[in-house]
Amino acid sequence: MSVKEEANNTVPKQYFVSAKDESARMFKNPLLHFFSFVHWSTPMFVYIPLICYFLYYFLSDAALSYYNDLGLFALGIFIWSFFEYIAHRFLFHYQPSSTWGQRMHFLLHGVHHDYPNDSWRLVMPPGFSLPLAILFYFIYVGILGTAYGLPCYTGFIFGYVVYDTLHFALHHAKFIKAKWFVILRKHHIDHHFSNPDEGFGVSNFFWDHVFGTVPSKIKK
Repeated sequence: MSVKEEANNTVPKQYFVSAKDESARMFKNPLLHFFSFVHWSTPMFVYIPLICYFLYYFLSDAALSYYNDLGLFALGIFIWSFFEYIAHRFLFHYQPSSTWGQRMHFLLHGVHHDYPNDSWRLVMPPGFSLPLAILFYFIYVGILGTAYGLPCYTGFIFGYVVYDTLHFALHHAKFIKAKWFVILRKHHIDHHFSNPDEGFGVSNFFWDHVFGTVPSKIKK
């Protein structure tokens, strides 16, 4: 090994383009580019009224007891946590070989890893999340029926809103000093800046422990 190669091996690999709060140009079309920016509070304004309506609907319905409804709601949150891990690990971090696939990967998640602290691209645009929300509604209700499916689906959507809001906070709410938040933030920051092949949980790190993908620095 030459001196130059040995020196290069001592330099940590950089997994990002910029750690500043700045944005990359995603579309040539100015309208598409404009709608690629999303304020962090958008998911709350879009989905919390829907969650409140569904909560009122199934809790006021006599089909199931309160305990069953709340249990299904909690199950939906748990299912979201698993879906979040699987989607992040196997979909968002899938590396396609085609030019089209690479472009889609950049739009879906690659831009976030290139510019991890871009405060305007930390939550999912409603144009992408709403069709998925509608799809999952029909999946839950179609498989479980309205009485069981709706509480579970509502918990699933609530889990998504927590995930998106918490994701923004992990990058920008450094003033939060709660122990659980500091640990979770370190877990996510290590995913971005140390090893993107570990630490796929965002709102939690339960599934990283289950599947053995806890960031190496945290293991130590």
